[in-house]
Amino acid sequence: MPRLTKRVVEAAEIRETQYTLWCSELRGFGVKINTAGTRSYFVDYRTGKNERRRMVLGRHGALTTDEARKLAIEKLADVIRGRDPQDERRARRQSPTVSELCDIYLEAARRGLIIGRGGLPKKLSTLEIDNGRIERHIKPLIGDLRVIDVSKSDITGFVRAVTSGKTAQEAASGKLRGRIRVSGGPGAAARAVGLLGGILTYAVSEGILKTNPSTGIRRPTSGRRDRRLTPSEYSALGSALRRIQEQGGSWQGLAIIYLVSLSGYRVGEVGVLRHPNLDLARQTATLNDSKTGRSIRPLGRAAVSVIESLPATSSDFLFPAPRLCDRPYSGIKRFYRNLFWEAGLPGISPHILRHSFASVAADLGFADSTIGACLGHAGRGTTSRYTHALDNVVVAAADTIANEINRMMGFASIQTVS
Repeated sequence: MPRLTKRVVEAAEIRETQYTLWCSELRGFGVKINTAGTRSYFVDYRTGKNERRRMVLGRHGALTTDEARKLAIEKLADVIRGRDPQDERRARRQSPTVSELCDIYLEAARRGLIIGRGGLPKKLSTLEIDNGRIERHIKPLIGDLRVIDVSKSDITGFVRAVTSGKTAQEAASGKLRGRIRVSGGPGAAARAVGLLGGILTYAVSEGILKTNPSTGIRRPTSGRRDRRLTPSEYSALGSALRRIQEQGGSWQGLAIIYLVSLSGYRVGEVGVLRHPNLDLARQTATLNDSKTGRSIRPLGRAAVSVIESLPATSSDFLFPAPRLCDRPYSGIKRFYRNLFWEAGLPGISPHILRHSFASVAADLGFADSTIGACLGHAGRGTTSRYTHALDNVVVAAADTIANEINRMMGFASIQTVS
């Protein structure tokens, strides 16, 4: 029984029946030669249950003899550690790709099986955003990897690729005059890897993975959370609102951004407000489908005055589409991009208006629990109770905050926006 070398393997004769040459140096390592002359390396071992198994390593030619020996040593080392290389190979072959896992995850989420914030299933609007990040970041970069093979280095590379803008693109959305703008940068990378981590956590819960390789991966920070409007920027925004109003700009867009500024609501929450959800006498709005579930929010007197100044329509929506009163206004994204450009505020978004509302509230000395109640943050204790039943303290706080923002925007008195 010789030591297997390239010369020995290639010199092996072809017989009428398949036979095996064993390596004298490495027990369990051999090569089988079939009647067609094909030479295949394998490793022979016994499992912890004393079951004999044989695992093919590859054909001679695709592997050199030395490469096959190294593979055999690795597999036999796994056996010593109590693992079964053949079972692991089978599991790897059966493991879905990252793309397939993403599709499984989204289907489970659509069926309400993925729990999001507040212990509630993910909303359809959230799933649309998730699907966009999957299709534009996750699948193009690591979609072809087997889930079982995803490593921390793969995820670190994914974060770097999105941060550097490797997946950035602009394309038609399929809607009339619609465009999809996919950006890179730290913020996009942080959100994409956060979603990827959630998908891999789902894989662990389903037994597809034993551990989540994204655990411990540091997410980049974009600095957006620290961005807030200064008094001069609030003044510029107020001036831009007045100029666009004088130019006959969309009253829906004007009112939505003005109301977001004065209330701290999310732009999507304001855009779908309906008259039956408002109690202007008590200065509250009931949001049945906010990001954190059902929420009752305060409206400062300045915000109430904006609502009272809106033109009468036949729609339940405060801000109906111009020609379809049964639908909400859909042009807000284009409107606020033009507005912020007109105000000389590049990089500003409606979310920064929300963050600025919270910052102004903190400057005025309000407690975190009160600010959280105004913003509809989900949580325990006082903040959580306020989001369901508001008291006069929270409404008074909303009054004070809205009045201060209104003052900085340069409105000496409440202005109509119709």
